[in-house]
Amino acid sequence: MDKKGLRLLLAGLIVMVSGYILMIGGGSDDPAVFNWAMFDFRRLVAAPLVIICGVVIEVIAIMGCFKGGKKGEGK
Repeated sequence: MDKKGLRLLLAGLIVMVSGYILMIGGGSDDPAVFNWAMFDFRRLVAAPLVIICGVVIEVIAIMGCFKGGKKGEGK
């Protein structure tokens, strides 16, 4: 794997971790009180989309064939 692939691998990992960070929080301090904050746009839509983008970047980094490699590689 070349440097571009490793950079994409690291970038995908950072994007996925940021998606999980977006998903945290929203709990209630009192278990008897229900908190509707856990059903907001950030946790239900934005965070999963960011995680899926990170997975796509990881797949591209692992499966992608980049130009500039040694002859005979990537086929």
